[in-house]
Amino acid sequence: MTRTVLFLSLLIAGLACLSLGMGEQSLSPAQIGAVLFGTSEDSPAAAMIVMDIRLTRLLLALLAGMVLAVAGALAQTVLQNPLAEPGLIGINAGAALAALVGLVVFRVTSPHILALSAFAGAFALAVAIYGLSLRDGANSIRLILVGIGLSSLCGAGASFISAFGDVDAVQRASVWLSGTLYLASWEELRVLAIVVGPVLLGLGCLTAKLDLLAFETDVATALGQRVELMRGVFLLLCALLSASAVAVTGLIGFVGLIAPHIARTLVGHASARMLPIAALVGAGILVAADLAGRTIAAPVQLPAGLITALVGAPFFAYLFWKSRNAADA
Repeated sequence: MTRTVLFLSLLIAGLACLSLGMGEQSLSPAQIGAVLFGTSEDSPAAAMIVMDIRLTRLLLALLAGMVLAVAGALAQTVLQNPLAEPGLIGINAGAALAALVGLVVFRVTSPHILALSAFAGAFALAVAIYGLSLRDGANSIRLILVGIGLSSLCGAGASFISAFGDVDAVQRASVWLSGTLYLASWEELRVLAIVVGPVLLGLGCLTAKLDLLAFETDVATALGQRVELMRGVFLLLCALLSASAVAVTGLIGFVGLIAPHIARTLVGHASARMLPIAALVGAGILVAADLAGRTIAAPVQLPAGLITALVGAPFFAYLFWKSRNAADA
């Protein structure tokens, strides 16, 4: 695992250097180093570009990628479904509906209020999903079905608001929903770190219980696991992580689907090893997606959510084909 961590860390470091140096105004490694180490007094323009624009964007991509990857790993384990991610059970749909209501209905302009409303929508929908699934036991199939139903309901509400809302407000909402990092700020980064930092650290103490959820319910119960309680705990932690990321970045899909699968290929299924690697993979994916979005069609900036969708959709199709062939065998 040490070699894997070292390799991923070097890869992320390389992507970080490219992210800080590439753009409309290219910067050399020497200029970047001078800014980061406080020796760039003769180049205020470079300091502004790095510290006020690119570094915040880079750090937000790193942290949000980690959060989305871990949330996806939790969803796949709790739902016992390799195709699962927070979007599958409607968490992202709740955030999207709440954000649309804020932007279009109440004309919210403050990014902080928008982030708070998106977080509240995602978390409320997660609570509703689990609450409606409790009858006769909240098993994984029931959670998925209830999540899909509520997600469709939220989608219908979002479509209604988009159809009858003010055009300018709907356009602003569409930019947010596409999943972009170009409005990243130090305050957003600080808030996200404060919210998700304790959750990510706390998961390190719960990896053994998470591994038990991968077994059938009867087996996990026989091993002393309080299955329904722990399912609810991990589902709410998944919602908390996903909602926090969505609140500051908008909807960025497929990171939570791709990263856990790559991590399991590299280090196996044990959560104590898989979750940290998934976090690193997710960070690398989102940094690479944001870098590609900034450079592919420069000076036009493509949302990171669009890039992850272009990569993630074929990956999802591959996983679906692989799981179907495994079931036929």
